[in-house]
Amino acid sequence: MSPIDSILGLPGLIVQQVKRAQDIHVWARPKRRPGCLYCLSPTVRIKATHRRTLKHTRQGNQLIVLHLAVPKYHCAQCNRYFRHRFAGIVPRRRATETYRLEVFEAHEGGVSQRKLSVTHQVGSATVERWYQSFVKQRVSQLSSRACPQVLGIDEHFFTRKKGYATTLVDLKNHKVFDVVLGRSEASLRSYLKRLPGRENVRVIVMDLSETYRQIARQYFPNAMIVADRFHVIRLVNQHFLKLWQQYDPEGRKNRGLLSLMRRHHWRLSAVQKERLHQYLAQSPVLNALYFAKQQLNGFLTLRTTHRKRAGTMLPKFLALIRQFEQSPAKALANTLTSWLEPIVRMWRFSKSNGITEGFHTKMEMLSRRAYGFRNFENYRMRVLAQCGWNGVINRV
Repeated sequence: MSPIDSILGLPGLIVQQVKRAQDIHVWARPKRRPGCLYCLSPTVRIKATHRRTLKHTRQGNQLIVLHLAVPKYHCAQCNRYFRHRFAGIVPRRRATETYRLEVFEAHEGGVSQRKLSVTHQVGSATVERWYQSFVKQRVSQLSSRACPQVLGIDEHFFTRKKGYATTLVDLKNHKVFDVVLGRSEASLRSYLKRLPGRENVRVIVMDLSETYRQIARQYFPNAMIVADRFHVIRLVNQHFLKLWQQYDPEGRKNRGLLSLMRRHHWRLSAVQKERLHQYLAQSPVLNALYFAKQQLNGFLTLRTTHRKRAGTMLPKFLALIRQFEQSPAKALANTLTSWLEPIVRMWRFSKSNGITEGFHTKMEMLSRRAYGFRNFENYRMRVLAQCGWNGVINRV
């Protein structure tokens, strides 16, 4: 590759002239005559030549404008006509693929359409059209993927008019697998029935949603359901705060005490522990509930536990749940008993839906940047292009 080729990134060209003014103008022609496009015969002649002007890329603060001499060939063997094809240049477009990708990456990185229309000399509608083109290219590459072996399922809010959407995440590769409108079995039925490779799913991580549990049992028969650690601990803390509200409404309003109650006991300083113990000493019921909650959270934070240790911990965990059954937290005990098997599986499994919650934050930022979405398919394509694709788009 010649130095000119390496600068332009377009092989097979001979640069005839370069002029630098407000922009950099480069005149070039093909280096060699190709064989026939249809019969591959080398006996072709130039019938005519026309000029194409294309935006190519930016060199510093200046735009490189490419003026190409495009020959029209005639094949003596098959008597057909064709025009010269250039690598990285699509017929009838006014910009090279390198330039289009440069605009796409800038817009994806947060540069506004108004700013790009000034720096790259293209209209806002053109920026949007190019962006959508590359997004569709990314999503089309994802359409043939099989369902991942470790799947995270969670819901997130889409719009007030259309409600919630369900997020499917590949927890092993940290990528969004798909986003589907709705969160009920009826709204997800048609999608799940035609989902390829769902019989290969081995683990599904979810919150304590009965709807998602029924969906997992019906459509993923070979999958093992694992409860999400974050949602289980949040449920325990919510039940405890409700009981605290019942026994001491005034103390519940104290923001300092609220912070101490929410945190794990082993993360408190000596001064904070002393202050908390002084408050709990005034209410034996709250004191018992608090330390039972801390003991329960200690079980729930276990992960990657050996089978033998998990077997020794299970009777202690069941005994603690039975204590809750005889306490004001009976509703919590019933929920934990109903989800006992998925919760205990957390001890052997390290993955959680924290990855999914992180993607939900990114989706919210995408929606905010676009000032909201009315079309769910556009929203889905944006999410998959930003959160589910890890390939490389060729510049040439």
